[in-house]
Amino acid sequence: MMTISKQQVVRWLDLAAEIFKEQQDFLTDLDREIGDADHGLNMNRGFQKVQEKLPGVADKDIGTIMKTTGMTLLSSIGGASGPLYGTFFIRSATSVMAKEELNLAELTQMLQNGVDGIVQRGKAEIGDKTMVDTWHGILESLNQEQETSFIDALDRAVAEAEKAMKGTIPLQAKKGRASYLGERSIGHQDPGATSTYLLFSALRSAAAQ
Repeated sequence: MMTISKQQVVRWLDLAAEIFKEQQDFLTDLDREIGDADHGLNMNRGFQKVQEKLPGVADKDIGTIMKTTGMTLLSSIGGASGPLYGTFFIRSATSVMAKEELNLAELTQMLQNGVDGIVQRGKAEIGDKTMVDTWHGILESLNQEQETSFIDALDRAVAEAEKAMKGTIPLQAKKGRASYLGERSIGHQDPGATSTYLLFSALRSAAAQ
């Protein structure tokens, strides 16, 4: 399989909603250590709303599905993660409008556009202990794997995402609520880096189905 179809994109978002429901308490516990203790709740609430919207866009192109997801997250998630994940999906949509399936290069570009949106909005850099760290691991891996089979490339990117997520533990937070803690933020896994890992893992699962 060398492409991902729009049906699999819908499946990805559906799976993400299920995962954020299951992992709500885990993400909230992570966020209690260095944030507002609402990340799990926000991600679950936002993706439940996305899940409700999916039947209405399932027959649309991938760009429309992504844009609808972003608009839904923007309007239903509080805290910092709403604007960031909302922006990610809205910006992701720009390069995939009218597309019914994506090859690996197109998928990588779609994700890159989304991450550029996150960076522009949140001003976070690599090493700031945010979701950007996980996204960087994913994109670096995908860019190196363009000649690999689709699923193998996603498998390796998931492994890199996990490494990047765990790599936030020794870092001191430089952005968001966690940055107020200074050195006390060291030793805790970043909740946003974790939700990004979960979101990308859901993409890999959907692509394999």
